Formats: sequence, structure tokens, C-alpha cells
Amino acid sequence: MSDIRANEFIVDSEIEWENLGGGLRRKVLSYDDNLMMVKVAFEKGGIGALHSHFHTQMSYIDSGVFEIVIGDQTQILRKGDGYYIPPDVIHGATCIEEGVLIDIFTPLREDFI
Repeated sequence: MSDIRANEFIVDSEIEWENLGGGLRRKVLSYDDNLMMVKVAFEKGGIGALHSHFHTQMSYIDSGVFEIVIGDQTQILRKGDGYYIPPDVIHGATCIEEGVLIDIFTPLREDFI
């Protein structure tokens, strides 16, 4: 696996998946101290459990269909859609049709590296 810290060019095939269990896999694509991009693959029925963190997060739905919960709001989102999560807001995802999310965090998620 190549060093992914602050890569100018991100080659997906050179980055290994991390199995998170429960039908989820993750790739940390690149990061520096201020920003991180992560790819998360969900099997149908996979759940990103409700949680919160101090990071600001934006996510893009690369494929699939997801039920996204942000605070007290729930919405079904599909390929091409996205969402924004302010710091410290409880959120989660349930995969309705197998898919991939691209998550962006600021600052980086130190717990992911």
C-alpha cells in the first residue's frame, strides 16, 4: 500500500480496504491535518450506527441507496446525492441498496489512521 498522507493523486486500486464488520469496508483515500477523504462500501442492510463527532462532515453517494439520519431528520438518498453534517450532530446511515459513500472530514479523523 502506498503512503496516503497528503497524496496529490489518489489511485484507488493502490489502497487496501479495511473490513469494519457488519457489511462495511473503508478506505482512507488521503488526508492531512485539516482534511480527510474516506471511501466506505456498504452491503445491502449494512448500518453506519448513530454517532456524533466534533468533525464537520460532507458525504457524496457514489452508488447505491441509503437512508440517512441527521439529527431528527431522515431522508432516502441515491447515487449523485450528498449531505452535510455539522459538528456534534448525531447521524447514521442504513444501506437500502448496496453502495458506496465518499466521506470528507475536517479536521482529519485521527481515529481512522
